Amino acid sequence: MSLAMRARTKRGDTRTKMLVSAAEVMRERGAAGVTIDEVLARSGAPRGSVYYHFPEGRNQILAEALRYAGDAITADIDDAAARGAKVLIRQFVEFWERVLAESDFNAGCPVVAAAIGSSDDEVPLAAEAGRIFAHWRTALTRSFVADGFEESDADSLAVMSIAALEGAVVLCRSLRSSDPLRLVHDQVEFLIKAREFVRRNGLPER
Repeated sequence: MSLAMRARTKRGDTRTKMLVSAAEVMRERGAAGVTIDEVLARSGAPRGSVYYHFPEGRNQILAEALRYAGDAITADIDDAAARGAKVLIRQFVEFWERVLAESDFNAGCPVVAAAIGSSDDEVPLAAEAGRIFAHWRTALTRSFVADGFEESDADSLAVMSIAALEGAVVLCRSLRSSDPLRLVHDQVEFLIKAREFVRRNGLPER
């Protein structure tokens, strides 16, 4: 479920709308681009609601918005994990294709934005991004293990898949095209099938 859809399910919740707005700005401009004025403008919330809902100010909004956005993506990942790694990866790709298209390639991954764009006073953001990535890695590793891979192989495939797909999202934004995501998905899927072949049949003799 997209952040916008989640917001509509709680239309009267000012706090939630502020978190969604902050997450949207973070996806587009990075953590440094999230200002209280922009969050208020997008959410339509009154200025007094900032310190009512977020007494610690901007840094609290940033941390909770990242957690909200990360948990939304994580819920979809956890839901797909039981259906196998290839299904999970395909759904991850379809999710980002929708996000990129709906935002006209202006929105990227808020977790990546927090991981690489946090200033010294936003160190907790990078730590939270690390926690979210670790959860995704664990879920994807679990899917690969369920598909029959050894734990070490499953973990390395999970790390490779996340790194490749998140990098593809960055390229898609830069090129304003979904082609990198589709190309990377094809190669990731080919590698998984190749590893499955080797797992079942062993390496071919030279």
